[in-house]
Amino acid sequence: MPTIAPYAFDEFAMAAGFIKDQPAFAIADGTIRLPTTVGDKAVEAHSGGLLAAVFDEANGRLITGGEDGRVCATGADGEARELASIGRKWVTAVAAGPKDAVAFASGRSAYVLSGGTVKELTHSRTVEGVALAPKGLRLAIARYDGASLFFPATDSPPTGLEWKGAHIGVAFSPDGRFLVTAMQENALHGWRLEDGKHMRMTGYPAKVKSWSWAAKGKFLATSGAPAAILWPFSGKDGPMNKAPLELGTRGDTMVTSVACHPAEDMLAIGYADGMILAARFADGREAVMRGGGDGAVTTMGWDKAGARLAFGAETGEAGVIDLAG
Repeated sequence: MPTIAPYAFDEFAMAAGFIKDQPAFAIADGTIRLPTTVGDKAVEAHSGGLLAAVFDEANGRLITGGEDGRVCATGADGEARELASIGRKWVTAVAAGPKDAVAFASGRSAYVLSGGTVKELTHSRTVEGVALAPKGLRLAIARYDGASLFFPATDSPPTGLEWKGAHIGVAFSPDGRFLVTAMQENALHGWRLEDGKHMRMTGYPAKVKSWSWAAKGKFLATSGAPAAILWPFSGKDGPMNKAPLELGTRGDTMVTSVACHPAEDMLAIGYADGMILAARFADGREAVMRGGGDGAVTTMGWDKAGARLAFGAETGEAGVIDLAG
């Protein structure tokens, strides 16, 4: 049976996961919490609130942005190092990319840090989300009425991908062939980048606030429904004209967080009542990882080996589930 090491924080975790083998939680109060067997270390990463966080697994660090206008990287050693500062501006989105590249956003500007220099890319609309392509230095931003693609190493104008509505998050597929945005309405939208072909992913009863790519990019798993919704991306056309896979249905209880296993065709599913299930893609078989809690699960992340899962809930509850018991 899995065992759970429980934690309780004064505010909720923006992101839960692992820095190398160290469990780590990016807390809304601006701290990074690194619990160990001998205590809970609090790293003061930002003064004021922490607004965005992403785990950079390739480089063993947690990238964060905050109300203090700083972008920081926290390593397993518990040191928060400043990567960039833009003054008294809120950093509202961050992303990690290949070769230590980092992207972040504030207002109508997106920034790319690469090779020790920061380049600012301005846009006519507020930048709501940022993503870096899995290969090469290519930036995508989410904005009102679509997304834009930049090549930061050049001065070429951005490529616009248009679709009416507010787009608030953005992600490349692991193979770089597709771009997907989360929308303010209850939907996702996507484009096949080779030809700009549109992909509409609709039918959600709630906004999609959590998504996770399966190993090798076979599926994009999402929250926003009373089941985890997995859109197929393994074929040439992605999810176009294909029905999604649905896992972990529990009546009307909403799925609020998803995290695909790093190697196996398996998904951790977090719910509004605090329960966490594991479900297999092939047959939908489920196993309980956490029986429930005081609030909705809002963030989850696996360790590299896929043996432990860190999670956080909206109430400040958090923990690490060890599958080995």
